[in-house]
Formats: sequence, structure tokens, C-alpha cells
Amino acid sequence: MRFTFDRDSMIKEVSIAQEIISTKNAMSILSNILLIAQNNTLTIKATDIKVNFETRIPIITEEEGTTTIFCDKFMSILSSLPSGEIEFIQNDIKVTIKPISKKVKFDLKSMASDKFPEFSSSQNIPYFDVPADQFKEMINQTIFAISDDETRYFMNGVYFEKKGDNFNMVSTDGRRLAFISKQICQGVNDFPSVIVPPKILNTVLKRAPSEGSISLAIVEKMIYIKFGNYSFSSVLLEGQFPNYTRVIPETQAYSFELNKKDLIEALKRVALLVDQKARRVYFDLNPGTLTITSQESEIGTAKEEIPCRYDGESITMAMNYMYVDEPMKVMDSERIKFEFTEPMKAVTLKSVPEDDYFHIIMPMQME
Repeated sequence: MRFTFDRDSMIKEVSIAQEIISTKNAMSILSNILLIAQNNTLTIKATDIKVNFETRIPIITEEEGTTTIFCDKFMSILSSLPSGEIEFIQNDIKVTIKPISKKVKFDLKSMASDKFPEFSSSQNIPYFDVPADQFKEMINQTIFAISDDETRYFMNGVYFEKKGDNFNMVSTDGRRLAFISKQICQGVNDFPSVIVPPKILNTVLKRAPSEGSISLAIVEKMIYIKFGNYSFSSVLLEGQFPNYTRVIPETQAYSFELNKKDLIEALKRVALLVDQKARRVYFDLNPGTLTITSQESEIGTAKEEIPCRYDGESITMAMNYMYVDEPMKVMDSERIKFEFTEPMKAVTLKSVPEDDYFHIIMPMQME
């Protein structure tokens, strides 16, 4: 096996493979990437068993072949070299990497490609296309609210469902919920509601372009995602996602509206004296003002008052400041609105004007 490749093109693809690979044990085949040189094209594959990645780059092939190589060291070698053409030569289990422009070479041991896990075929799978920018926005609005409690594995991903022409994404950790719905399924055949792990979604969010479309398919406990030269697939999470509609209030009795930037900056300052285990802050709401106070501790307290649009009775709620801060970071409106009925019932956070997403936050005990 012998071919020449462009260093920068290879680095771009191998860096994605690194995100997929979950082990750096040089003795494990799962630490390796599979390389297939054929017809002046190099196919690169990586997997952690649950998530698979495949891409192709152009090369100059002198001798076709297949091998696997330790991804982490291969990436380190590429990163140490200047841009330009690099030779890849395999003899038996030894791989030699030689840049054309430098008198240096690296020898790595390879592992037989027949030990590399086979990918499930994506041929004849019923893909459908969604706008890339809208799909990425949907991931952005939901992925941070996933539960990290592995005993509640059915909350460890984002719930995908099709309702008529609408594509819904929902995530929850039991104390907050993120929801977004976009009408991007016109003419798309029904697909089962599924729970998608965050790893593949984070990679799509980071790597997919914001123009054009992304192709999706959901088949037999797998999700397939394609864009550009990239193909990803992932095992879906099993289990029953909670009936999220039960925690979404049909109506809320009261609301207050304020500038999002004011609240983000106030929370940032007050959080300096918040107990980072409880993350509790108090929202004291009065006509025209919102006062945010940290829970009193041995260190001290912080308090800040900001203007808001509210004309109801005085009320105090305890909130996890992260549950307020994280959704605000992905909301693109200048003003936001909190809707509520009672201090201990679900609070709805929306953009102003209202968009196709919202966030539900459960208040904390006052203590």
C-alpha cells in the first residue's frame, strides 16, 4: 500500500475521527482509523462501536491497499509537519510516513484491517433532507438540557419525533425541558420517534455547514446522517422517553419581560457568590424590577436589581441559575419572557417575539 496525500486535507478528516474515537489504548483496534486506498481515493473510517464515521479524500495512489493505524499518533505526526505532500508507505505491519519537503520519516505499526468492526450498510436507506441551518439550530436549542444521570439512560439523548409536517426535538433532565419544532417534514414519510445520543449530534453541530441540507435516515435502532463527504451513523438509545407534554403548562397566569443581556450579566455577577453545588439564586419580582440574590453562605451574598416589565404582585422564586443561563445563551432575541403561575410550578422561558422553541424550568425549594 502506497499513496501520497495533502497534509491539510488529511488533518481535517482525522480530527473528526479523533472526536469519534473514545479510547487511546494503542493495543485496541478501536483506537485506530481504517484506511482504504483505491482509485486515487482514500476512504477513512472511525468508530467507537456505537458511533461510526466515514469520509473520503483525493490521493495519488501508487499501490492500492487497506490498513488501520493508531489515530492519536498519526494525528500528532501530521500536526508536527508543515503543509504539503506526504507519502504513506505500508510494508507488512510497518507504516512509514514521509513528508516530501522534509528529511524526516516516522515508522508506525499498523493493525490488520480485518479486525476493524464492520459498519452497517447505508445503501438503500430512505434518507430525507432537512435544511442544515435549521437542523443545527434545533440541536443547539436542546442538547444542553440532556440528563447526565446514566441510571436514567432514556433521558441521555435528544428525542426526535415527527408530528405531521413538523419535526420536534425535545430534551429533559427531569428538572428542565427544552423544546423546538420546525415545519421541515413536508413530504417526508413517517419515522418512529427515537432518542438520539449527544455524541453524534455534537459532531454534526460542530462540523456541518450552515448552508445546504443534511440527509437523515432512522432505521432499525440506528440513525444515519450525511452531509458533504461525511457519513455518520449511531446506535439509538433504548427506553421510553418521558411524556413531555404533561409538564408543559397549557396556560400561565403571569409573566414578566426583560432584556436578555441585562439578565445574563446580572446572573454572571451574582453567580460569583453562589454555592456551586446547589446553584440556587432567588428571583424577587416586583412591579418594574427583578432583584436577583445569591443564597446566603459563609462566603457572603450578592444582589443585583434590573428593570423588567411586570405589574403583578410581589413574588419570590428560587431558581437554578444554570437552568436560566444556558437556554439564554442559545436564544437569539434581545428580549425574553418568563411565564409562571405559582412560585413552585413550572416556569416557561420564551423569546420575544415568540419563536418556535421554549424552555421549561422547575423552580427550586426556597430554603
